Amino acid sequence: MAAAAQFNLLGLELQELTGIVEKLGQPPYRARQLFRAIYRERRRELAEVSTLPRALREALASEGYEVRQPQVDRKFTSSDGTIRYLMSFADGQSVETVWMPEGDGGEEGEEEPAAARARRSPRDFSRATICVSSQVGCAVNCQFCLTALLGVQRNLSAGEIVGQVLAVLNDRAVEVERERINLVFMGQGEPFLNYENFMAAVRLLVEAVGIPEARMTVSTAGIVPRIAEFGREPVRPHLAISLNASNDRQRSEIMPINRKWNLEALLEAARRFPLRARERLTFEYVLLEGVNDGQQDARDVVRLLNGIRAKVNLIALNPGPDIPFSTPEDARVREFQQVVVRAGIPTFIRRPRGRDIFAACGQLKRTLETQPLVELG
Repeated sequence: MAAAAQFNLLGLELQELTGIVEKLGQPPYRARQLFRAIYRERRRELAEVSTLPRALREALASEGYEVRQPQVDRKFTSSDGTIRYLMSFADGQSVETVWMPEGDGGEEGEEEPAAARARRSPRDFSRATICVSSQVGCAVNCQFCLTALLGVQRNLSAGEIVGQVLAVLNDRAVEVERERINLVFMGQGEPFLNYENFMAAVRLLVEAVGIPEARMTVSTAGIVPRIAEFGREPVRPHLAISLNASNDRQRSEIMPINRKWNLEALLEAARRFPLRARERLTFEYVLLEGVNDGQQDARDVVRLLNGIRAKVNLIALNPGPDIPFSTPEDARVREFQQVVVRAGIPTFIRRPRGRDIFAACGQLKRTLETQPLVELG
């Protein structure tokens, strides 16, 4: 007899698991035990789910069911403690996921003293951020991003999105109940072009894994119809919009998606977005030397954001091979920041994290050759 085709239980909601166990003649509470084992306890195979009777585990396996997290193929560590994971799936495709201890890159002025950082062990952290991918590659084709060079291969399933988080939490031996974990959906891919799977993953991460939506942020390049839909979701992360330009001509050159949804459409969607109490929309702005980093650009950004409860994150370009732009000088970045701050918009300079291992914003390209590089495990 041919072996049953394998079907991954990771990515299924409680209702779906209930249907499976009931078909095997088991009561619904067995589904709740399985649900907890997969997501909260982060079991990596059915044999580890000790709360289920052995007969049920064997029945599930005989029907072709399994629990399969992504495979960590390689991982690289930065001098700042950031870890870049290369993860593969059953079909051989791979993505990158990034672990950043002590926050998501932070804002200027938050840098930890070097002496304190040297005393801290890799496991010692009070909070950390995981940067999660939503697609294999990306179709948006931003000209300053290494991921764009991959094109898009396929969407990730909800299980593959959640699985990245579980694999990193297991690798770092994190207790979600005790340690502050933030998630940013800013890895490979455009989450709003994989909307249903992305939102299914968010619900599982909140309800099953136990990471509050208030500790999640999703970044979009500006898929305008999805911004409106996202605003109606009962459970949703914070929203960040990649702005990166001060006018349509500029934005269309570096972000071709602007030709479909221009700044007028994008900012109208932003103004209509239903913010919660004390919530702000985040606008991300990658500074490219001599392209979008002038003081007039900063004044134009202020004009564009008029009437929006917003904050701005400035990101000096993280360089990479085949990227035809340069990183502006620090002084020029600070001058840009001051123009926007003086207009009353909170504006922060994001510290690059993991730049030396191609783990920083815009650098994810499944890179295996990095200098300098320390490989773990």
